[in-house]
Amino acid sequence: MEILIFDCDGVLVDSEIIAEKVLQECLADWLPDLHAEDELRQALGMTTGAILDKLARRSTHALPTNALARIERAIDARLATDLEAIQGVAEAIRKLEIPLAIVSNSGRRRVAVSLKATGLDAELSQVPLFTAEQVERPKPEPDVYRLAARSMGCAPTECLVVEDSVSGVTAAQAAGMTVIGFTGASHIEPGYDRRLQQAGAWGIMADMQDLESLVQRWHEGRRPVAQN
Repeated sequence: MEILIFDCDGVLVDSEIIAEKVLQECLADWLPDLHAEDELRQALGMTTGAILDKLARRSTHALPTNALARIERAIDARLATDLEAIQGVAEAIRKLEIPLAIVSNSGRRRVAVSLKATGLDAELSQVPLFTAEQVERPKPEPDVYRLAARSMGCAPTECLVVEDSVSGVTAAQAAGMTVIGFTGASHIEPGYDRRLQQAGAWGIMADMQDLESLVQRWHEGRRPVAQN
């Protein structure tokens, strides 16, 4: 059984730019010896907790003891007012004739809130969701993708994934899946497609209207070659 797996942040919803701005604002106050914008660019796709742990080790300053909770609350508040779906994603989903799943480094509650805020819950309410909360190691480790394949009853080679980050592409590729690198979210900088390809992306997509044809190309490429 072939399945198509979506990452959430930066693929279904245009949330990474919002979370990034909140993190930059907080880190400028808490870790002023770091250049938050540059540091966060290298941490795209990691969990918020992992980002804070990484940056705290690089700084001579200490984070507040409730740093993660404060940032998560601030991100939630900003998402509630500013979040939008990725352009064209709802239409692209309606055209697909393949089982779907969602795999995210965000928590289950955050994904549910994001889908509801953008109206995508109407398209995806019955789609299985797998999050970093369910595994010991989040992306860039492959654990959550392996969990998704196992739970859906399919082999990793039967999974096509849409990811926007090097961390996510690395995780899915390490799980043995084929990955489309998506570069159409607001936070993606020029040239990031090359980084996704270097991480193992099979294809690159800047517009959701191209998803259907890429899924078809992947499906056709999996067909066994007829023997004479």
